Amino acid sequence: MAISNVSLTAGARANLLSLQQTANLLNVTQNRLSTGKKVASALDGATAYFASVGFLNRANDLSNVKDGLSNALQTVKSASGAIDSITKIIQQAQGLTTSALQTTDSDTRSGLAVQFNDLLVQVNALVNDATFNGTNLIGQTSVSLVVYFNENNTSKLTITNTNLSIDTAAGLSVGAAAAGFISDSNINTAVSQLTTALTKLRTTSSSFGNNTTVITTRQDFTANLINTLQTASDNLTLADTNEEGANLQALQARNSLGITSLGISGQLQQAILKLF
Repeated sequence: MAISNVSLTAGARANLLSLQQTANLLNVTQNRLSTGKKVASALDGATAYFASVGFLNRANDLSNVKDGLSNALQTVKSASGAIDSITKIIQQAQGLTTSALQTTDSDTRSGLAVQFNDLLVQVNALVNDATFNGTNLIGQTSVSLVVYFNENNTSKLTITNTNLSIDTAAGLSVGAAAAGFISDSNINTAVSQLTTALTKLRTTSSSFGNNTTVITTRQDFTANLINTLQTASDNLTLADTNEEGANLQALQARNSLGITSLGISGQLQQAILKLF
């Protein structure tokens, strides 16, 4: 039947329109409660939606930066840990030279020289094992670790390797025990080399420590910025579930009243018709 053939009173039409509007509002509120979002698409609010997407896109880009910072931090920590271990070995070697100077027995000195050389072998083993994710910051090969701090790579830190190989001139430059530590001059040469090596180890350790602090600081900053961006996005799109829950109850009551009002309008029409 065509709508024009249906005769409704003005009151009935007003009640019907109110019910339709209430039903639409109920659908919107129920959708917000089910999704948790008041802006789920550009149709719900283009400005808020696209601003929210922009915040999330940058947060995702920074998340990749944060992963890179984490890898870089572990690379530096790997080198720093190796330096700490090498320092302990060099200190052990110093102890051997001290013991060698305190005796004149050639056999004892020869035995200490063997131990000394064994320790030097362990230093190079530690240097070689300090590789993390394909990068060795204390090896003989010249490498640079570039750490990026933002999503467009305009802010960065470049860390160059320091050669800590034990027996190279570019490294720690500590040679094997000369002549089995037979003479004091042989031992004193080793003492001097070890002292220089310790100085280089401490300087390198301090440098890597500073780099670790910088990377950690930027890592914390990036994590906080990601959280800020995500919160900003949520503030633009997330629905207040308490508010929407209250709206749902109010709309349900309004809907019930509308149905009752529409029924009353119909009853009045029927009462008038009974007069004929």
